[in-house]
Amino acid sequence: MKLPSKSVLIGHISMLTFSLLVSVSFILGSMVANLIDPNAVTFSRFLFALISITFLLIFQKKILLVSTLSLWRSSVLGVLISIYFITMFEGLKTASSTSMAVVFALTPLLAGFFDFILSNRVMSKKVWLIVIMAAFGALWIIFDAKLDNFVNFNVGYGEILFFLGCICHALYAALIPKLNQGEPAIVQTFGTLLSGLIIVGIFSYNEILFTSWFSLPKIVFLTIFYLAFFATAASFFLIQYAAVRLSSIKVMAYTYAIPIWVVCLQSLFLKDYPDYIIIIGAAVIATALISLLYNQEG
Repeated sequence: MKLPSKSVLIGHISMLTFSLLVSVSFILGSMVANLIDPNAVTFSRFLFALISITFLLIFQKKILLVSTLSLWRSSVLGVLISIYFITMFEGLKTASSTSMAVVFALTPLLAGFFDFILSNRVMSKKVWLIVIMAAFGALWIIFDAKLDNFVNFNVGYGEILFFLGCICHALYAALIPKLNQGEPAIVQTFGTLLSGLIIVGIFSYNEILFTSWFSLPKIVFLTIFYLAFFATAASFFLIQYAAVRLSSIKVMAYTYAIPIWVVCLQSLFLKDYPDYIIIIGAAVIATALISLLYNQEG
């Protein structure tokens, strides 16, 4: 078997780290979703993430490169990722972290579609089969392994709302390499965060201003800190770093690992053990992830 190049290998490591960081955000998010407005938490995570990225750019002496960023390109990415984050937090008000993570596992299927539309990149039948298999594993969990639930589309409001956000996330991943003009990943991340901050601030200033920040529980601030520095700044950098080294379908394939991480972390730290339906679905998703990453096509 041909070994991947160092650049490709680092891309895979970046996305594995990304999947772990994001999985923790689902668990923390479910704990505080009903304690703070989703627009307010999205604005605050963008703000603190932007501050950290700015300091890093200054330290690396790349801050002047932000002047080369395209306003419209950054705005497109900022809008898409803002919608994703807001729908995620809104969805967590009524849906469990596991079911939300499973919905997120449908994004590779969407990414493959956007890859074809935007780049005319046609995945092989084998890759499509693997992606569809993973989607089946996700749907198995979402519909509680019941055909009636699928036929009647018996799925929660939170899951439906977040699926719309996942469409935006898949499009975001597919557009990163298309909208990159040769700037380093950290510079593109800066533009995306700044645009997202401005967009959310403009459309949600009432929610932000009227949030009782000083009366919020400590867990909310801990969550905001984690979301800003790990699930936003770090994950933005990791996905944008990997997106120019891997095909978008393989970048998004790592979303398959997120529900598996969530199940493992909840079992380990919260003693919330999965039932057989989740275990079977997770096994199907894990098999698809391994198959897709070892596949040399797509």
